[in-house]
Amino acid sequence: MRYKRLTALFTSALLLLSGCSGLPRKQNQVYTDALFDTVIRIEIYDSAGEEILKGCEKICKKYDSMFSNKVEDSEISRINNAGGAPVEVSSETVTLIKKAVYYSDLSNGVFDITIAPVSNLWDFHADEPVPPAAETIAAAASHVDYKNILIKDNTIQLLDPYASIDVGAIAKGYIADKLKDYLKDHGIRHALINLGGNVLAMGKKLDGSEYNIGIQKPFDQTGEPITSIRLSDKSVVTSGTYQRYFESEGKMYHHILDPHTGYPCENNLHSVTIITNSSLTADALSTTCFLLGYDKGLRLINQLDNVDAVFITKDNEIHYSKNFQHKH
Repeated sequence: MRYKRLTALFTSALLLLSGCSGLPRKQNQVYTDALFDTVIRIEIYDSAGEEILKGCEKICKKYDSMFSNKVEDSEISRINNAGGAPVEVSSETVTLIKKAVYYSDLSNGVFDITIAPVSNLWDFHADEPVPPAAETIAAAASHVDYKNILIKDNTIQLLDPYASIDVGAIAKGYIADKLKDYLKDHGIRHALINLGGNVLAMGKKLDGSEYNIGIQKPFDQTGEPITSIRLSDKSVVTSGTYQRYFESEGKMYHHILDPHTGYPCENNLHSVTIITNSSLTADALSTTCFLLGYDKGLRLINQLDNVDAVFITKDNEIHYSKNFQHKH
């Protein structure tokens, strides 16, 4: 069966923006692009000149060229290709990797950006994707261990020369937060930043109402939401099995890989949605909680301040973290 990614992405983009009807369309400035292995859309509702959108584009392309392990001369690729030697990188890349290590520690290694040897084996872009050979996965998984990341000043070193980094589970959150800072610095108070399902709402809608962000019904191709969240000045990030997957010989393989096994994570979840102030936090926690599974993921969220979650289990039941309904 053919790869399902693009349909899901476009459906997600439409769904997550569904709460914006009624805004004065003539004022909206929109930047769309295909970056970070996804479809992105930034919509500004305040009056804004074209130069502000150009600034958003510049920021997005800058970080894509820094953080993508598919870009040959990116900072992440230089770390990966150094054969275990220390590599000097920008302070921003150091900050991003330090944040990733923090979430690895928080999750006891369930979140791990050294997943790249494994994630590089899974080709979700092929016309007819197939799972890699078991022995190949096992060999790659033996090089996944975030404790092999050594950070010293502005240098990053991978102590295992066969290790490599993939920041796909945290970079979009970092970038969304940077876009928010840029827009705020330029006087923008009402905008919606959507980096392929990583949604950051700035302020409220121009009519004073909150944004209404839909959470996609798993595997529904029509864009029908299973539920929605009303919010302002928050980030919403979903990690789900239906966002990127393929079927082979009757079995489904999704893109959220277990760093310990090298295979797609198997549990009772379809998706996890995190709602909090920081998009980076929401990005990292959505992946972490999915990998932890419903019980452990819910326990983690209930211990954190100012973080809410919506879990969709495989029976399509909706579960909320303990403080969610009081806030939303």
